[in-house]
Amino acid sequence: MTTTTQPVPDDLAGSRIDSVVAALWQLPRNQASRLVADGQATVNGKQVPKAHRVSAGDHIAVEEIVATPALTPPPVPPIMYDDEHLLIVDKPAGLVVHPGVGNATGTLVDALRTAGIPLAHSGDDTRPGIVHRLDKDTSGLLVIAKTTRAFDSIVAQLRERTMHRFYVALVAGVPKAPRGVIDGPIGRDPKARTRFAVVHGGKPARTHYQTREVGTVPEHPSQQLSLLDLTLDTGRTHQIRVHLATLGLGIVGDRVYGVTGTIAGKLGLNRPFLHAYAVALNHPETGEVLRVEAALPDELRVACQRAGVAW
Repeated sequence: MTTTTQPVPDDLAGSRIDSVVAALWQLPRNQASRLVADGQATVNGKQVPKAHRVSAGDHIAVEEIVATPALTPPPVPPIMYDDEHLLIVDKPAGLVVHPGVGNATGTLVDALRTAGIPLAHSGDDTRPGIVHRLDKDTSGLLVIAKTTRAFDSIVAQLRERTMHRFYVALVAGVPKAPRGVIDGPIGRDPKARTRFAVVHGGKPARTHYQTREVGTVPEHPSQQLSLLDLTLDTGRTHQIRVHLATLGLGIVGDRVYGVTGTIAGKLGLNRPFLHAYAVALNHPETGEVLRVEAALPDELRVACQRAGVAW
């Protein structure tokens, strides 16, 4: 039996135990509710009902949240740049970057370690070399540090906003302005603690967007779609997805903040249309500007063709 314990952070104080378990362990709400009902999630060592409200500093223990071990590690994704200091890979959708709850193995970190690729110490043994991340279902470029010097340099560039990340997204609808800046602090959604939202007191977040082309849903020309270029000044969890949702522009295929169902199906998508297509940074040793680009994955390219937009 495996038990993991986490304290209740201040921002979750007063929330129901099942919603807190869902948020902290990144589980579906119904699974978290079953754990509480079955006595596998306790508060300060005691079983409580699902409606129990927790307090800041309470200790929640959850039993047997164990992922099925992967028989073999995944292959290393396509390498777009490689030297003795850093590595840039083109992560496919569906690949988790580093181990976490529900994803103990089968991650990008497993692939890199198995391949014998040196990874910088990051202060967290589960995240060696990882200086930024992409959501599981987001594809695209990820920069990985091989040395401590490279790790520190890239972290500093992210903090100072001299490292730039470029994304493309297909959304339902058309922005009121063809280009703009979305500036809104991001934190946990008070109405759904497993989600994030623009909230008062959240962490500063800033996203730039520009409309590349406007298309339509096949067989439904009245439903417009927009292909957007996006860049980030910050890197908050789910930032692009949350910010676009505040404009009423849900990403096609995003089951949490965006648009699924008929539109995604007509475009042949079973994942969010969000891809990190380019990254630019100063090389940690030479200082030279390094820019790397990645082509659209096949499924996103086909979706563009069906929507009548060009990449």
